[in-house]
Amino acid sequence: MINFKVKNVQDVGSRLDKFLVTNIPEFSRSKIQKHIKNGKVMVNGLLKKTGYKLEINDEINILNNLMTSKSEDYLIPENIKLDIIYEDLDIIIINKPANLVVHPGAGNKRGTLANGLKYHFKNLSKLNGIQRPGIVHRLDSGTSGIMIIAKTDSSHNSLAKQFQHREVKKEYTAITWGNFFPKEGVINSPIGRKKRDPTSFNINMHGKKSETAYKLLENFNHFSLVSFYPKTGRTHQIRVHASSMGFPIFGDEKYGGGKTRIKGFLPEYGKIYLELLDYFEGHALHANKITFLHPITNKEVTFRTEIPKHFLKFIGSVKHKYEK
Repeated sequence: MINFKVKNVQDVGSRLDKFLVTNIPEFSRSKIQKHIKNGKVMVNGLLKKTGYKLEINDEINILNNLMTSKSEDYLIPENIKLDIIYEDLDIIIINKPANLVVHPGAGNKRGTLANGLKYHFKNLSKLNGIQRPGIVHRLDSGTSGIMIIAKTDSSHNSLAKQFQHREVKKEYTAITWGNFFPKEGVINSPIGRKKRDPTSFNINMHGKKSETAYKLLENFNHFSLVSFYPKTGRTHQIRVHASSMGFPIFGDEKYGGGKTRIKGFLPEYGKIYLELLDYFEGHALHANKITFLHPITNKEVTFRTEIPKHFLKFIGSVKHKYEK
């Protein structure tokens, strides 16, 4: 069972289906609406319609996972190499590489993290359905770094509540275009889906509250190395916030950090940056640290990863080229 409680004032008055789409973005609105109509979603122990307007302290219970259906495909186990940082009886911590999709989607049934998890582990949480075994949260395909995997439903439920209540502390390292300024601060701009492209997001005054703290680590030529600390967990949050400041993530085509950004530079610079884009993996955003309460011991635990080698290679290459 997946549980939510309406605690934020900005969620009051939101439609039930819209609230669930925002908080479980990997599921389509039509799938969530169907689940509500089939009586699988309850609010304060009662069945409600898709258009029910939420009130403060409403408790929402999803009675079984959204992915269970007769038409659902079987998840194919695949021997995908996984970088396992830590494992015990209840959780697994992995370092996801860039350009690895987390779970199957439309036209993408194989080669995902979920396929690899199915192959390597016998026991994984089933709360998010057959095609998302153990997956508590997501990273974008192009984003690398730490992910928590749940082995049991009880661990999954505990971790999901921590994410829901914003108790999980996350740190990301990114290479952005431009010399990031101010050097330290908080980006506090609401984010919503783009009407013309539902796979993209932008700053939207009618969107959901989104907050990201940041700190500049280093400026080098036309780029910056920045730490980001998301306080909320909106889809594409760091990417959208960085772009809104005028400093998109390097390699992020969707939010202005790809080849189109290079067009504004002189040819001698543009050639160098095109070469860097060609060998860079994904976009330059890495989840390097996470802190949470272990679901069984209830003790705070922290896991870290090093900055990826291709990040360091990128920085070294840029500095070397300009020193010549």
